[in-house]
Amino acid sequence: MVVLKGVPALLSPELLYALARMGHGDEIDGLGIPKLLEAVLKLLPLDTYVESPAAVMELVPDDKERGLQTPVWKDYEILLLQVGCRSALAKIERFEFYERAKKAFAVVATGETALYGNIILKKGTIALGSQFEAW
Repeated sequence: MVVLKGVPALLSPELLYALARMGHGDEIDGLGIPKLLEAVLKLLPLDTYVESPAAVMELVPDDKERGLQTPVWKDYEILLLQVGCRSALAKIERFEFYERAKKAFAVVATGETALYGNIILKKGTIALGSQFEAW
């Protein structure tokens, strides 16, 4: 249970610790639930020096051919836009996604059931002069 003001209750102490320890460019994987993603994005600055700081697994060819829809990606894009991310979600080939996930700073296991619901976030820095700048 989180007992600090302003910290979303969805964020466990372990996840807060992982977020605090992450450095610029570190990645976190597994944030499948939009509400959890929303909570994390309140605290985690995204990398503005990469094409896209958020990535999902690209549909495998069979799923593309049958027209599988991924409505959870729209939820992610809306949340990313709300925190100022202007680039689209990067789509990464399945096995490349797995390799990136293995190298992630942290992996968060959720109960997300949406197909292709995993997302990788790349941490950025807080801009100088920002209201959140460290003292």
